[in-house]
Amino acid sequence: MYPAELVKPMREDLTKVGFEELHTSEAVDKAIAKEGTTLVVVNSVCGCAAANARPGARTSLQNAKRPDHIVTVFAGVDKEAVDAARAHMVPFPPSSPCMALFKDGELVHMLERHHIEGRPAELIAENLMDAYNEYC
Repeated sequence: MYPAELVKPMREDLTKVGFEELHTSEAVDKAIAKEGTTLVVVNSVCGCAAANARPGARTSLQNAKRPDHIVTVFAGVDKEAVDAARAHMVPFPPSSPCMALFKDGELVHMLERHHIEGRPAELIAENLMDAYNEYC
Protein backbone atom coordinates (compact mmCIF):
# COMPACT_ATOMS: atom_id res chain seq x y z
CA MET A 1 0.00 0.00 0.00
CA TYR A 2 1.20 3.48 -0.86
CA PRO A 3 1.47 6.19 1.81
CA ALA A 4 -1.45 8.63 1.92
CA GLU A 5 0.83 11.67 1.51
CA LEU A 6 2.28 10.19 -1.69
CA VAL A 7 -1.06 9.60 -3.40
CA LYS A 8 -2.85 12.72 -2.13
CA PRO A 9 -1.94 14.91 -5.14
CA MET A 10 -2.72 12.02 -7.52
CA ARG A 11 -6.17 11.63 -5.96
CA GLU A 12 -6.77 15.39 -6.11
CA ASP A 13 -5.92 15.38 -9.80
CA LEU A 14 -9.36 13.79 -10.31
CA THR A 15 -11.34 14.92 -7.27
CA LYS A 16 -10.69 18.60 -8.04
CA VAL A 17 -12.71 18.19 -11.24
CA GLY A 18 -15.59 16.38 -9.55
CA PHE A 19 -14.65 12.70 -9.35
CA GLU A 20 -15.99 11.02 -6.22
CA GLU A 21 -13.51 8.77 -4.44
CA LEU A 22 -14.80 5.35 -3.47
CA HIS A 23 -13.10 3.41 -0.68
CA THR A 24 -15.34 0.38 -0.07
CA SER A 25 -16.86 -2.39 -2.14
CA GLU A 26 -20.33 -1.26 -1.06
CA ALA A 27 -19.67 2.27 -2.37
CA VAL A 28 -18.45 0.86 -5.69
CA ASP A 29 -21.44 -1.45 -6.10
CA LYS A 30 -23.83 1.36 -5.27
CA ALA A 31 -22.16 3.81 -7.68
CA ILE A 32 -22.14 1.39 -10.60
CA ALA A 33 -25.75 0.34 -9.98
CA LYS A 34 -27.02 3.93 -10.28
CA GLU A 35 -29.36 4.74 -13.12
CA GLY A 36 -27.65 6.46 -16.01
CA THR A 37 -23.99 6.40 -16.90
CA THR A 38 -21.04 6.09 -14.55
CA LEU A 39 -17.37 6.48 -15.45
CA VAL A 40 -15.05 4.54 -13.15
CA VAL A 41 -11.36 5.46 -13.25
CA VAL A 42 -8.94 3.06 -11.58
CA ASN A 43 -6.21 5.52 -10.65
CA SER A 44 -2.57 4.56 -10.19
CA VAL A 45 0.83 5.95 -9.19
CA CYS A 46 2.43 4.91 -12.49
CA GLY A 47 3.72 7.38 -15.03
CA CYS A 48 1.06 6.56 -17.62
CA ALA A 49 -1.64 7.50 -15.09
CA ALA A 50 0.01 10.89 -14.55
CA ALA A 51 0.86 11.62 -18.18
CA ASN A 52 -2.05 10.00 -19.98
CA ALA A 53 -4.93 8.59 -17.92
CA ARG A 54 -5.76 11.37 -15.49
CA PRO A 55 -5.31 14.20 -18.03
CA GLY A 56 -7.36 12.21 -20.56
CA ALA A 57 -10.15 11.61 -18.07
CA ARG A 58 -10.21 15.29 -17.07
CA THR A 59 -10.22 16.52 -20.68
CA SER A 60 -12.99 14.10 -21.66
CA LEU A 61 -15.34 15.90 -19.29
CA GLN A 62 -15.28 18.97 -21.56
CA ASN A 63 -17.55 17.09 -23.96
CA ALA A 64 -21.16 18.20 -24.49
CA LYS A 65 -22.33 14.75 -23.39
CA ARG A 66 -20.72 13.32 -20.29
CA PRO A 67 -21.42 10.61 -17.70
CA ASP A 68 -24.05 11.23 -15.05
CA HIS A 69 -21.62 10.04 -12.38
CA ILE A 70 -17.81 10.08 -12.26
CA VAL A 71 -16.00 8.03 -9.64
CA THR A 72 -12.50 6.80 -8.92
CA VAL A 73 -10.73 4.10 -6.94
CA PHE A 74 -6.98 3.97 -6.32
CA ALA A 75 -4.95 0.84 -7.09
CA GLY A 76 -2.45 0.02 -4.39
CA VAL A 77 -4.41 2.02 -1.82
CA ASP A 78 -8.13 1.17 -1.81
CA LYS A 79 -7.83 -2.60 -2.26
CA GLU A 80 -11.44 -3.43 -1.37
CA ALA A 81 -12.86 -0.78 -3.70
CA VAL A 82 -10.48 -1.64 -6.54
CA ASP A 83 -11.31 -5.35 -6.27
CA ALA A 84 -15.02 -4.53 -6.41
CA ALA A 85 -14.59 -2.26 -9.42
CA ARG A 86 -12.55 -4.89 -11.24
CA ALA A 87 -15.20 -7.50 -10.52
CA HIS A 88 -17.64 -5.33 -12.50
CA MET A 89 -15.14 -5.09 -15.37
CA VAL A 90 -15.00 -8.82 -16.12
CA PRO A 91 -14.14 -10.25 -18.68
CA PHE A 92 -11.34 -7.68 -18.87
CA PRO A 93 -8.25 -8.62 -16.83
CA PRO A 94 -7.23 -6.36 -13.94
CA SER A 95 -5.09 -3.41 -14.99
CA SER A 96 -4.28 0.00 -13.69
CA PRO A 97 -4.82 2.58 -14.71
CA CYS A 98 -8.00 1.74 -16.55
CA MET A 99 -11.37 3.32 -17.19
CA ALA A 100 -14.79 1.80 -17.58
CA LEU A 101 -18.10 3.33 -18.58
CA PHE A 102 -21.25 1.73 -17.21
CA LYS A 103 -24.81 2.39 -18.28
CA ASP A 104 -27.55 1.35 -15.85
CA GLY A 105 -25.04 -0.97 -14.16
CA GLU A 106 -23.84 -2.66 -17.36
CA LEU A 107 -20.30 -2.28 -18.70
CA VAL A 108 -20.51 -0.59 -22.11
CA HIS A 109 -16.98 0.71 -22.74
CA MET A 110 -13.52 -0.19 -21.42
CA LEU A 111 -10.07 1.34 -21.69
CA GLU A 112 -7.41 -1.03 -20.39
CA ARG A 113 -3.87 -0.05 -19.47
CA HIS A 114 -2.61 -1.10 -22.91
CA HIS A 115 -5.06 1.42 -24.44
CA ILE A 116 -3.61 4.14 -22.17
CA GLU A 117 0.11 3.47 -21.89
CA GLY A 118 2.09 5.35 -24.55
CA ARG A 119 -0.94 7.16 -25.95
CA PRO A 120 -1.43 10.90 -25.58
CA ALA A 121 -4.05 12.21 -23.17
CA GLU A 122 -5.90 13.81 -26.09
CA LEU A 123 -6.39 10.44 -27.77
CA ILE A 124 -7.67 8.93 -24.51
CA ALA A 125 -10.05 11.86 -24.06
CA GLU A 126 -11.28 11.45 -27.63
CA ASN A 127 -11.91 7.74 -27.06
CA LEU A 128 -13.94 8.51 -23.93
CA MET A 129 -15.85 11.33 -25.63
CA ASP A 130 -16.85 8.96 -28.43
CA ALA A 131 -18.19 6.58 -25.79
CA TYR A 132 -20.04 9.43 -24.03
CA ASN A 133 -21.61 10.48 -27.33
CA GLU A 134 -22.83 6.94 -27.88
CA TYR A 135 -24.01 6.02 -24.37
CA CYS A 136 -24.66 9.23 -22.42
